[in-house]
Amino acid sequence: MSIAFQTARPDGRELNQARPLSFIPHIAPHATGSVLVCFGQTRVICSVTIENDVPRWMKQQKVAGGWLTAEYSMLPYSTIGRKARDINRGKLDGRTTEIQRLIGRTMRSAIDLKALGSKTVWIDCDVLQADGGTRTASITGASVALEIAFNQLIAQGELKQSPLKHLVCAVSVGIYNDLAILDLNYLEDRDATVDMNLIMTESLEYVEVQGGGEEATYTQEQLDSLLKLGRESIGDIATAQRAAIQAAREHSSNAFLPTLKSV
Repeated sequence: MSIAFQTARPDGRELNQARPLSFIPHIAPHATGSVLVCFGQTRVICSVTIENDVPRWMKQQKVAGGWLTAEYSMLPYSTIGRKARDINRGKLDGRTTEIQRLIGRTMRSAIDLKALGSKTVWIDCDVLQADGGTRTASITGASVALEIAFNQLIAQGELKQSPLKHLVCAVSVGIYNDLAILDLNYLEDRDATVDMNLIMTESLEYVEVQGGGEEATYTQEQLDSLLKLGRESIGDIATAQRAAIQAAREHSSNAFLPTLKSV
């Protein structure tokens, strides 16, 4: 099947055009590092808190270094219809559990846990508004918040250098109306016959690829087109991440949303 590039999307974007990407650093002043990441109308607060302790199992097994874990949630007003809080249901739903595990393992792949020392990194990703791609936005924002947090600890003399080996970037791709498209919004995600999340380092190494047909199959040609489409956008995402990290260095961590500009 031929994969053509033409305008055929609900919001008028070209097939290989991502939504506007922006970051607002220091959105949560009490976190060690934080950022509000926006992929179009999808908005997620990613915050990092670092504690000078490690999980009990690490102490018991005498595992050197530190640990990183992640939590993900969609706030009740993040979707058109109110989403009940997980705590009121008494357990996490399967989607929430899967996404926060994804965030945790992709971020652990990017840091040197031994260089971290006896510390635990908590990443919290809270979705303010969901319009498709919340997990890719969470991963992209978490990577920025993580480096902001490490830079803060370096400035305070608690770390000599950042344990972050590289930034992690994520973007969605899919087959929509028989065409390969980049960075799916909600309507496209809902109606896509193939939905894929591509997670890579800033140097274009793969971290994880999640993809499957929605009651459909797809060809090798389509898979190759999706991977190519996603890879070509990773450089732009990494450039935006680096700009956000630099902006965070130039602004006081005591700044708050009304006085900050997105980058």
